[in-house]
Amino acid sequence: MTPTLTSRLPGVGTTIFTVMSRLAQEHRAINLAQGFPSFEPPARLRELVARHALEGPNQYAPMSGWPALCEAIAHKAERLYGRRVSPDREVTVTCGGTEALSCAIQAVVHPGDEVVLLDPAYDSYEPIARLCGGVVRHVPLARPGFGIDWQRLADALTERTRLLVVNTPHNPTGACLAAADLGRLAELLRPTRAFLLSDEVYEHMVFDGARHASVLSHPELAARAFVVSSFGKTYHATGWKIGYCIAPPPLTAELRKLHQYVTFSIATPLQRALADFMVEHPEWEQELPAFYQERRDRLGALLAGSRLRLEPARATYFQLVDYSAVSTAKDTDFAAELIRRAGVVTIPVSPFCEAPPEERLLRLCFAKDDDVLEAAAERLRAL
Repeated sequence: MTPTLTSRLPGVGTTIFTVMSRLAQEHRAINLAQGFPSFEPPARLRELVARHALEGPNQYAPMSGWPALCEAIAHKAERLYGRRVSPDREVTVTCGGTEALSCAIQAVVHPGDEVVLLDPAYDSYEPIARLCGGVVRHVPLARPGFGIDWQRLADALTERTRLLVVNTPHNPTGACLAAADLGRLAELLRPTRAFLLSDEVYEHMVFDGARHASVLSHPELAARAFVVSSFGKTYHATGWKIGYCIAPPPLTAELRKLHQYVTFSIATPLQRALADFMVEHPEWEQELPAFYQERRDRLGALLAGSRLRLEPARATYFQLVDYSAVSTAKDTDFAAELIRRAGVVTIPVSPFCEAPPEERLLRLCFAKDDDVLEAAAERLRAL
């Protein structure tokens, strides 16, 4: 008898990022869709990777992470956010931020537990929660500005809420939580049994002189939170797929139970190189905001006078544009039309939301070389 396959994720297909990047290749279009830089990691970091690969060891690293890298991460958390963490008991190096997010959700969500997401929400959160048997509740972010709608969030938190997921700086909108927001979040969560998952992979891309308000900087929230970050984002090395999670010892212990059976450990030469680079060049993360702000401003200047409307992103390397002056089509249809008309690939915002957004929005990635931004903007100005 041939077995019958019943999907555990019915209705879930290929991610919008993969779909749009495939279309970019098929149409030989300019790809401002998928969030990867068109520039390489720092030369010194690549030299360190090569050295450690040549000199070894090239065998398994410890499951939780290479000790020197865990120590560098802990030092960074204290230096930037005032949070003293144990490199042995609270830091786990993972296969990118995505694995950290997946293991964190699976560590605490049981069948019937409710998971609250803030829309637009990165598209990996909900499928993972559903695989755990979780019930997902969506709370739209407030307009304008995509801040938290505090009343709607308060209404969504119940005795069944097990996890709240926040993303700051926020993909796709570029919005950020402020220190005052962390205080309000703590007040809402205080009487609940909910854990917090804070996706902070764009922590070093905050613009206009603002500072990233990490959940790690708020002791009450940090005591119930998984905080996830990404070396791939910080060092222009998304293809390396290396990130980490900081969490209190009981949460870390549960996360590691999953991590050990998903990837077990991460490439040793990469971890050793990152540990060395973090010690040698702590200034890298301080210089990164200006690097990306220049590209944000460059794209904004190139699109000035076009029929696309934008408010400069406050963070990340993504820029939302409102195309309502160009078309009344829904965003998925217009994104497809834009490939045919202009040869530019973008990301529609509706796949990040349970309900279609009120606005007509597309997401552009500006982590690109100037010639790519100039060519794309020239085509977009012609709309």
